[in-house]
Amino acid sequence: MIPVLGHLLIAPVVLPLLSAALIVALGDRRRPGACRAVSIGSCLSLLVAAFYLLGWSATGQPAVYSVGDWPAPYGIVLVLDRLSALMLLLTALLALAAAWFATSGLDARGRHFHALFQLQLMGLNGAFLTGDLFNLFVFFELLLIASYGLMLHGGGLRRQRATLHYLVCNLVASALFLVAVSLLYGITGTLNLADLALQVSAAPAEDASLLRSAGLLLLVVFAVKAAVLPLGFWLRDGYAAASPPVACLFAMMTKVGIYAIVRTCTLVFGEEAGFVANLAGEWLVPVGIATLAMASIAALACRNLAELVACLVVVSVGSMLIGAGLFSLQGLSATLFYLVHSTLVVGLLFLLAGEIAHERGAIGSDLVPGPRLLSWHLAPLFLFSAIGVAGLPPVSGFVAKVGILQGAIDGSWAAASWVAIFASSLLVVVALARSGSMLFWRSAGMPQAPIHADAGPDAGLPRASTGPSWFLAAMLLLLTAGASPVQQFMDATAAQLLQPAGYVEAVIRPDSVGPPDLIGPGTDRLLTRSLPGSLAPGAAGGSGT
Repeated sequence: MIPVLGHLLIAPVVLPLLSAALIVALGDRRRPGACRAVSIGSCLSLLVAAFYLLGWSATGQPAVYSVGDWPAPYGIVLVLDRLSALMLLLTALLALAAAWFATSGLDARGRHFHALFQLQLMGLNGAFLTGDLFNLFVFFELLLIASYGLMLHGGGLRRQRATLHYLVCNLVASALFLVAVSLLYGITGTLNLADLALQVSAAPAEDASLLRSAGLLLLVVFAVKAAVLPLGFWLRDGYAAASPPVACLFAMMTKVGIYAIVRTCTLVFGEEAGFVANLAGEWLVPVGIATLAMASIAALACRNLAELVACLVVVSVGSMLIGAGLFSLQGLSATLFYLVHSTLVVGLLFLLAGEIAHERGAIGSDLVPGPRLLSWHLAPLFLFSAIGVAGLPPVSGFVAKVGILQGAIDGSWAAASWVAIFASSLLVVVALARSGSMLFWRSAGMPQAPIHADAGPDAGLPRASTGPSWFLAAMLLLLTAGASPVQQFMDATAAQLLQPAGYVEAVIRPDSVGPPDLIGPGTDRLLTRSLPGSLAPGAAGGSGT
């Protein structure tokens, strides 16, 4: 009998694909209500599945789904551990809010919104679950193709220009990705991440230069996806031009790059990687500091709320790189906590920017004096989001930033990291205070501006879309209230990342780590590799629990 978990593990990839096909068959112009119901139902189902998978991942043993029952490293495998389960849940939460917001009318301003939305979810979930580099490339391309259509949704010259820039940058990154993958395959003969960890750690000295070149090229690709300085100048215009629900979902896009950096640098190019050990150790922290500084200064110069929120996305990327670059238990744990917090708060701000733009009519979210905002919930939600994104107490971002600061104390970039994080927080507070005063205080006494037909592709958003903003605010409150158990889960996740032996053993030799009915759909496995002593369970590094 095929176990339930094995099929549930592939559901985050299959369910959005089937939903997209059903939405196309229904036709978004002929049956818009049915298409919306399918999209929301898919997001709710993904949320339920993600909660279950997160609970299962807490057991500490990675689960492996061998597609077609072909064993690793020859077949395609999906791997669930604490990190991938966390990313699945975060994606589902953000997707539900974005899809819900779009059903108020924004999805009808173009064709195939919900079909593209579901394909984007398929690409995101696949990237978090895949166990090999080639399929990571495939899922990257799938989510990027869907994102091109979503960014253009609603039309407009500004979106066309931003999409063209975004497309060119990502096509170049995709070409570099193929070069890096080809180099790694030529050297090691495998693209399975667990098998790569074994082959790279045992690589001869004559292959060290090529391995280092391939690994660094791979990190450049992931840096483009994460919008790291100087490779992230495409992000501000692209995210600011997108419609609010699309920008909300896009808050997850940069996290794919962060995820890929953390995954490869701990699993493939970690301490056990032989001649290429700690490949990114000397680069991530200074690059994160530079990214944080540039994005914080850019936030001060923004003249539009959506552009400001896009800059705050890059601010969060810089902070996460500083924490992740420490490659310590506390640094990684705080980074993962901050990843969850920043994604939710930035998604909330994108939705609030859309609501504010609706109420201000033709002015949109430009930071100029405008009409009074009549919806009472906008001011408290904006204040709550501003406190959260700046990392001030008592919101959960404060807990995460304190963890990153504590982790950086013993690092070689300790002073620079502390100065950058504190200065960034100050600049973000100034930028948000200026924006809030312009939007909520300098509008007193001005008449309410009517919404004209030429006010922009997103003008006229119905007021029924306030629910998603409250939903994301509630998730942030839960994250703050449950900071202690969440931090414990993040600590366990960081420990699992820093001890990759359990991941490698589960993928390459699944029969040796637990009952087959808990790991995949089949029971026959081929023991194709032997773990070197440094990665074997019980050796230095542990078993990844």
